[in-house]
Amino acid sequence: MTNSKPLILCFFLQAIVVMVTIPASHCRSFLPGNENLIQSTCKRTPNYNLCLQTLKASPGSSTADVSGLALIMVKAMKAKANDALKIIHDLQREGAGPKQRRALSSCYSKYKAVLIADVPQATEALQKGDPKFAEDGANDAANEATYCESDFSGNSPLTKQNNAMHDVAAVTAAIVRLLL
Repeated sequence: MTNSKPLILCFFLQAIVVMVTIPASHCRSFLPGNENLIQSTCKRTPNYNLCLQTLKASPGSSTADVSGLALIMVKAMKAKANDALKIIHDLQREGAGPKQRRALSSCYSKYKAVLIADVPQATEALQKGDPKFAEDGANDAANEATYCESDFSGNSPLTKQNNAMHDVAAVTAAIVRLLL
């Protein structure tokens, strides 16, 4: 019996070395989560990489169903709207000409509408199982970003934020459409 202790210890150490050296890519079946659902869902959106990046960055995505993934994207829309509002506020403080002030004010109203109307509408609709209204909220947020961009007549200081909002909202709408 005493001779078997070194043998058991040797096997135990060998098992640890094997487990530590196996690359994670070969252990997908052992990883918890929803990798296949996330990938298959994102493949059905207009921007696979943005979808994948946004969902994988959220800890809740690993256990979410499609409705949960859509809710995560709605939260991303909210974050993009808040980012845009902060930049609009900063630009307004820096001072601008009358034309740019009007455009910034218009964009402020549009992004505020995303936060006050579109995000809550989409969130509530998803929670109540009424995806059509969630899709409408996401599409409206994408439109608000497009309208904001056009307010500047080609010289927008918000192009990056408007594109980001539009793209996240378009991905959100596509995921919600899967629930219809």
